[in-house]
Amino acid sequence: MLKGFASGADDYLPKPFELPILLARLQGCCAVVSGWVSSQAHTTDAVSFDGRTLDFGKLELRVNRNTIQLTLMEAELLRHLVRNSGRIVSRKAILEEVWGLHEDTDTRAIDNFIVRLRRYIEDDPAKPKHLLTVRGVGYRFVPEPGES
Repeated sequence: MLKGFASGADDYLPKPFELPILLARLQGCCAVVSGWVSSQAHTTDAVSFDGRTLDFGKLELRVNRNTIQLTLMEAELLRHLVRNSGRIVSRKAILEEVWGLHEDTDTRAIDNFIVRLRRYIEDDPAKPKHLLTVRGVGYRFVPEPGES
């Protein structure tokens, strides 16, 4: 199940399942996406840093002439890190404040998201300049290199 979330899944429904449960989950997912999209409709929600542009309203990351489509979970994680630019964000805070999960959830899913996001925004994902790991605590977003 964690591999699915780490790959960008927003929900999980184990087999066998009943049709009313599937429909309720789909309705919930649609409500979340609809609410998120409508909350973004009246704002210009784009952030530029180091030649990159994050457009949260379109769920896009533009690097040079390339456009990368983000999942909702990727965008929400990046938004949270950007809003807390320069500050350490704990894994617990990401689980609770970004994804609404309890702190007893395995944090490897977050680490997997960070690995994928680094592939998108870092020139060299093995030597990140923007999405920094704070060992044993969490992560920090640095918009311009040298501000760490």
